[in-house]
Amino acid sequence: MQGRYCALTPLDPKAHAEALFTAFAEDTENVDWAYLPYGPFDSLPVLTTWLEEVANQSDPLFFTVMDRQAGPVGVASYLRISPANGSIEVGHIHFSPQLQRTPAATESMYLMMKQAFALGYRRYEWKCNALNQRSRRAALRLGLSYEGIFRQATVAKGRNRDTAWYAAIDSEWPKLQTAFETWLDPANFDASDKQKVSLSDLTAPVLVSTG
Repeated sequence: MQGRYCALTPLDPKAHAEALFTAFAEDTENVDWAYLPYGPFDSLPVLTTWLEEVANQSDPLFFTVMDRQAGPVGVASYLRISPANGSIEVGHIHFSPQLQRTPAATESMYLMMKQAFALGYRRYEWKCNALNQRSRRAALRLGLSYEGIFRQATVAKGRNRDTAWYAAIDSEWPKLQTAFETWLDPANFDASDKQKVSLSDLTAPVLVSTG
């Protein structure tokens, strides 16, 4: 999946592990691992072992986010892939500090959503720990509508997890695609790379519910 700011390529531990470890290490307080059921990984061999395990799976199906300038800076996956129902989820998202809050980060999520709908999926899901306010804000910003809380859904790292559900459906995609492409257009950024129109403002009219 190729974009202006980034590309998504199948996760290749041999090629990507060292760069990902260096990029993830910029999160010195391990804040970004707090709501994931794995991590942090305190050494390159430990991270490599985990990457090798997940790279061999087809669900979740992992990709490396490749910044056009910096190379491997994050991972994301498709999961709960159900062609029969036309449903697919995006998850296992872990972006290094270098990738967070950049056009490349947004574009990577746009590319994954675009690919899912192009393949004929009719429902694109996002789920997260209900306590994870960053993830919940991100889902809404990306145009995924809030659908509710599954209480005591799972246990992760010995703690209860209530799961917040978000989704976009195929009938909403044309407007969301226009919103993404408007935001990602270089004309939407001034000389200091400050956005002129926020993505949240562009996607808000598509949202069915914000919770």
